[in-house]
Amino acid sequence: MSEKSSSKGRVAGSYFMSLMSITLVLFLLGVFALLMMHAQILSNHLKENIGFEIVMNSNVKEAKILQLQQELDAMPAVKSTEYITKEEAIRRLSEDLGEDFLQWLGNEENPLLPSLDVRFNAAYANSDSLSVIQTQLLKNKDIKEVYYQKSLVNLINQNVSRIGLALMVASLIMLIIAITLIRNTIRLSIYSKRFLVRSMQLVGATPAFIRRPFIKSGISQGFFGALLADIFLALLLYGLMKRLPELTLIQDYTIIIGIFAGIIVLGILLGGLSTRIALRKYLNADVDRLYA
Repeated sequence: MSEKSSSKGRVAGSYFMSLMSITLVLFLLGVFALLMMHAQILSNHLKENIGFEIVMNSNVKEAKILQLQQELDAMPAVKSTEYITKEEAIRRLSEDLGEDFLQWLGNEENPLLPSLDVRFNAAYANSDSLSVIQTQLLKNKDIKEVYYQKSLVNLINQNVSRIGLALMVASLIMLIIAITLIRNTIRLSIYSKRFLVRSMQLVGATPAFIRRPFIKSGISQGFFGALLADIFLALLLYGLMKRLPELTLIQDYTIIIGIFAGIIVLGILLGGLSTRIALRKYLNADVDRLYA
């Protein structure tokens, strides 16, 4: 094997190892981003199951209840409403008890009252917002009671806030680690070509001319590494959804596409900038430092 082909082999091997390192780092970063997305979706789903039970007075006409339901549906805080008639309330109670509740009443009138079951959007499912809405609703004389579990609301929001803070800190740490690893990987790749940089300087090449092919190579490593990371992420998601079909119900493909695009952009930026920073050291280095 000639010296020229051996040199090409070393360069190709260095490029491949650098590419795989970038791919692995960006893949792990993407996995963490997807984990954060699913945690946010699940927390929103949990919050949106928090709601009011608005119990109406027994003498309220159905037309007024339906009008109130329409007013609630028009509120930005409200995700959905359900009108539960007295008959529906009896049917649900009988299902829960496993027997006909009416037979125990004899000739007595149905004691259950009509109600509206209200669910809120995640942004409004907190104690402050719910307390304000409850106060406004109780001003309506047709409403007997507004019930919701305040302790459960507080507990859910406290836990979601703690988890969100922990994920935010962890994501920042993960991003710093990813940037550091990619920079070090590219720095090692440039280190192996430091004598080539010196040779180009000796024949009179300008710094801009020397930087151009290296930065192109760094950008291509970042792009293809990110592309491979996206492919592996897509395969991972596909495998998980095949194994757990329930996951398809909570996917937000807009965010997923954003994550994939973000990984591509991050790979290109880190590849180009890291190469430029690493080259600066050898463009300004003394001959003795090349052997350090």
